[in-house]
Amino acid sequence: MKLLKRIFKWTSITILLLIVVLAVTVALLQNKKHEAPYPEIHASSDSLIIARGKSLVYGAAHCADCHAPKEELEKYNRGEVVNLSGGHVFDIPPGVVRTRNITSDKETGIGNLPDSVIARSLRYAVGFDGRVLPEFMPFHNLSNEDLTAIISYLRTLPPIHNEVEKTKWNMLGKTLFALVIKPVGPDKEIVDHVEIDSTPAYGKYLVESVANCKGCHTDRDMKTGAFVGPELGGGFHMVSEVDPKFTVVTPNITTYSECGKLAVMSENDFIARFRKGKVIPQSTMPWGAFSRMTDLELKAIYRYLQTVPPVKNNPGPTLIATK
Repeated sequence: MKLLKRIFKWTSITILLLIVVLAVTVALLQNKKHEAPYPEIHASSDSLIIARGKSLVYGAAHCADCHAPKEELEKYNRGEVVNLSGGHVFDIPPGVVRTRNITSDKETGIGNLPDSVIARSLRYAVGFDGRVLPEFMPFHNLSNEDLTAIISYLRTLPPIHNEVEKTKWNMLGKTLFALVIKPVGPDKEIVDHVEIDSTPAYGKYLVESVANCKGCHTDRDMKTGAFVGPELGGGFHMVSEVDPKFTVVTPNITTYSECGKLAVMSENDFIARFRKGKVIPQSTMPWGAFSRMTDLELKAIYRYLQTVPPVKNNPGPTLIATK
């Protein structure tokens, strides 16, 4: 009996010490700074480049879907141009995330940030102060032209003074940022220019580097953000922001014959579905943005998805009652 008590005592002390060490380590690493290159990106005043940036911000790159205030989203879904003053809230397991003001306001927006700093944030996930940014903007492989176009358009936005409350990470979030989450950079060679056409090659670029289809249509762990399912096979569960009583399950968008969305849709069907916008009110897909994509862009995406190997995965119903 004495031996058992002794074992229990020292086991308890060891566990307590490990907890203390972990807590101290996490606290010390909260302000850890990261290094990353500053891309040679400079905003342009060329009207065509700015127009390209606007089409990406409100279309395929769907920046407005997160950086517009939540009360503006219905207007956005109707096709209106909305302000990008931030404040949209995402309550996820690691904490409460609030999107930043990306208008040209110098105090609360990005007006005082150099082009290269904004470019580094988008390409390498390192903020202006050296902190690692969470993987919500996977634009690391954008072409130099498109990165330039987005920043050029953002520079034209009128300043809106909106001080957004800072994102608050809980203990899980702080631990992940201290020990797990690292800056993510390009995983392929960055090109200056991508040909805009209806080919599968351009569709692949849109799917993988702009629209982030993989980010939702691949199952992932909500606590860490890590992908845990087959690519584009669906099955990612998200509580609906519109109605938390429901959980949205992303569909399989491969050509898998039994349940892949691309197995039963013609190219015209695919385009027509995007033109309808949000059909399921609880949907978390940025339909307002994607309904703005051109026929050429949608054709390219459709043709690329037809080349993706079918994934044998049935995610089940798209909408289920939240437990």
